Amino acid sequence: MRKESIAIPAVLKVGKGTLSGLGKYLKEAGFEQVVIYFGNGLIDLFGFKVMESLKESGISLLEYRELDTVDIDDIISLALELPNRTQAVVSIGGGKVIDAGKYAAFLKNLPFISVPTSSSSDGFSSASASLTVHGRRNSMPAKLAYGIVVDTEVIRTAPEKFIYSGIGDMLSKITAIYDWIYETECGCGELNDFAVMIAKKAVNSFVRTPYDNIQDEVFLKELVDSLAMSGIANEIAGSSAPTSGSEHLISHALDKFLDEPQLHGIQVGIATYLMSRVQEHRYVRINKVLTDTGFWKYTASLGMRKDDFIKAIDMAPSVKPHRHTYLHEEKYRNKAKELVLTDPVLDKVLV
Repeated sequence: MRKESIAIPAVLKVGKGTLSGLGKYLKEAGFEQVVIYFGNGLIDLFGFKVMESLKESGISLLEYRELDTVDIDDIISLALELPNRTQAVVSIGGGKVIDAGKYAAFLKNLPFISVPTSSSSDGFSSASASLTVHGRRNSMPAKLAYGIVVDTEVIRTAPEKFIYSGIGDMLSKITAIYDWIYETECGCGELNDFAVMIAKKAVNSFVRTPYDNIQDEVFLKELVDSLAMSGIANEIAGSSAPTSGSEHLISHALDKFLDEPQLHGIQVGIATYLMSRVQEHRYVRINKVLTDTGFWKYTASLGMRKDDFIKAIDMAPSVKPHRHTYLHEEKYRNKAKELVLTDPVLDKVLV
């Protein structure tokens, strides 16, 4: 069934110094009483700047605290404890606090303001939350953020691994779209041409951005803008199909059995190159971006294992049995496993 309407962020501020304008943006959106959740250790880093911004704009901060949990039972309790006067929930930090705040706001039907402090994935703009349910990570439905505020100066100060993770997650839209098209050709699911267009525009804009360094203002802004557009593509499609395909299934499988998985976008980036080789689609461009940005150099230092990727490939179809990506067919799983062992690029990255 096609969606009759879609949500888009009413507030979208991406640029240098935007964190200092948070109060102004909230005021302009009509919010006067908010709750803020910070990622672990971030009150000391950004608390004063945020409090000053709210004070200057006459915003009442009903409650603020640091969060370091994505357990669904904890988030349900968090939602129930929200003050009745709360007009919006704001999360400032990485994936954990973004997902926690997003789901708490969803449970209370409140607007959610996403303020990511790293560019590690498109989670800050997605309509889902990655939570722990009975000890296992699961993707739970939520709402697209009402507002997104990204300070590129803050993003720049995060460790480079988070930028690499964002690069990997952004490139995955190439293989994800190809999977979605293939899926519909196999008679499974329905393609939304507008969602495909938005996702394609997002990734193509990113890969064509000129830059000297991945910490350049123009590069970081383009990365964040493109990740935000990816969330909107999902909203249009009513699913994650435009931005999450076989490459994500590999990463999710790795998460299930590795004691210490790598960052989501790191795993996804490697799997994106692998699946682009399987699909025989744009792998030259993907390899060039991963080489030029330093992604391959970084991932080669992690000691990730070929055997783990082979195991994850076999597990991939069971992660989302209702999908029909390339990896849902045995011949393509076999091709992927062969490439893990024989591809010269992957041979330098995986041990």
